[in-house]
Amino acid sequence: MMKLHRALLSQATEQAWRNAGGSTRELLAWPQVQAWQLRVSVARIDRDGPFSAYSGTDRWFAVLEGAGVRLRLPAEDLLLTAATVPVGFAGEAAPGCTLIDGPTSDLNLMMRRGLGEARMWRAQAEPTIAGATRWRGVYAQDACTVRIGKQVATLVAGTLLWSDGAEATAWSVESAGRALCLVVR
Repeated sequence: MMKLHRALLSQATEQAWRNAGGSTRELLAWPQVQAWQLRVSVARIDRDGPFSAYSGTDRWFAVLEGAGVRLRLPAEDLLLTAATVPVGFAGEAAPGCTLIDGPTSDLNLMMRRGLGEARMWRAQAEPTIAGATRWRGVYAQDACTVRIGKQVATLVAGTLLWSDGAEATAWSVESAGRALCLVVR
């Protein structure tokens, strides 16, 4: 049987950013905190400013709460809200960020480049994570249920559920208000 792990946003330590533009709550730094290959966090953006650069890292970003942000990437400007699809970009891009109307809460997935392909999507659009993966997870913004074969996991709001096994059993997000699926192949 696969081993499932959980991290609760309410138990994650809030860390202020050096530039005073917001804060981060790290849910996962895998496999180790100092030399992570995969990182999942929830950030609060309080003011306009650039993202920190993460050289050699691929990033995914999704707005969870708030009116949204405008990201200025090298090739395009994007308007992101809690209803838009998450966006992936190179960590070196360090896009400029402008708040639309006040602070936002955002989900971040970062992976060291060359270790596979990461992806993030909203469960309402695609509720299943199918096939063998190196790592997979579901972030429950609202309470939801995740079915994994015959196993059922009930998640409270603010929970990251993940497995770092290479199992092929499909995960299905059920009764999802707002949830995001994360996967590394």
